[in-house]
Formats: sequence, structure tokens, C-alpha cells
Amino acid sequence: MLSIEDLAEKIQSIGFRCVRCGTCCRHVSPDSNLVLVSPDEIKAIISATGLTWDKVAEPYPETIDDHHGARFTIGWCLRRNNDHCRFFHDGACTIYQNRPWICQTYPFMLDEERLVVSPCEGLGHTMSEEDALIIISKLLERQTAEKEEEERVRQVLKRNQISTKRFVVIDSEGIKEIDSLDRNTIPAK
Repeated sequence: MLSIEDLAEKIQSIGFRCVRCGTCCRHVSPDSNLVLVSPDEIKAIISATGLTWDKVAEPYPETIDDHHGARFTIGWCLRRNNDHCRFFHDGACTIYQNRPWICQTYPFMLDEERLVVSPCEGLGHTMSEEDALIIISKLLERQTAEKEEEERVRQVLKRNQISTKRFVVIDSEGIKEIDSLDRNTIPAK
């Protein structure tokens, strides 16, 4: 495994500075602005904005139909309005201090030990070693959080029967029927 210092050096050699182009927040190709979020990230945004769950997040758009007739998706993404993230206004993120892990680490991602770099107008700009270390630190935190979320989802799937009567979202908190979400509160565990 590459060390934190090696990964930071790699990020620094690539270089990055957000140029506030908003391309990552807008639809420029299929699902280019699809931001996966965990229940904890949704709750942080709700706490910061006062919005309800359904105003912050929508079910992940890919669905699964199992052999028992159940139809479901796994996880949530930030709600989108037309061609952009619902939190992108006038060239800025309105939840910047509470933005999800994906947004904090874009255009970088760790795929196991491999650094993945998405296309971005901010690439190639000179950056400090300190800024590169901050990004790799966030990438490692993100990777840990995503692995924990995946394991909790696996446990939910092991412990629960999926309803065949309603479309559901399965996340680390459990199975949530979309039609029964209370529009004024956070879904219960």
C-alpha cells in the first residue's frame, strides 16, 4: 500500500485548485452530477439547512428487481434540480461547510489503493504539500466511511426481508419504504 506521503506527493504532482467552474455540480454527461450520500451526511445537511429528508436526498436511480418480486435501490444521492445539484446556486455550493465526502475530495477518489482522478478544469494547478496532505487525509476518511456504510448495508440485507409490495431504499439504517417517508422528519431507524 502506498503511504500517505506517497499519495500526497502523487496528488501534489497532479496539482489541483478548485476554479469554481461548477462542472462537477452540473449535468454534463449521464449522472455526472450524481452525488452518493450516506444517512449521516443527509442528517448533517438537514441539521445545517432545516430542510426535510426528501428535499435533500433522492433514492439512488439504479434499481434492482430480485427474483421474489421486490424492487429496491441501495442508498441515496443528493437531490438534483433539472441540470444541477439542488445546492448549486449562482456558481457556488450553498452547503459548502456540510458538503458530502465526494464533494470534499473531488476530483480525487481512492479505489482500494489506486488513486483515481476525474476530469476537472482545476487539475494541473500548483498546490502545496499541506493541501495535498489535507486531500489525502479526507480521501482516507471517506474510504473508511464508505467501507463502514457498505458493511452496515450488508448487515441490513442479512437481517431483513425485502418487501415485495413497495419500492424501498436500503441504507445503513435499514429498509425505508419510499411511499411512507414522513416528509417532515428524518426517516426512523
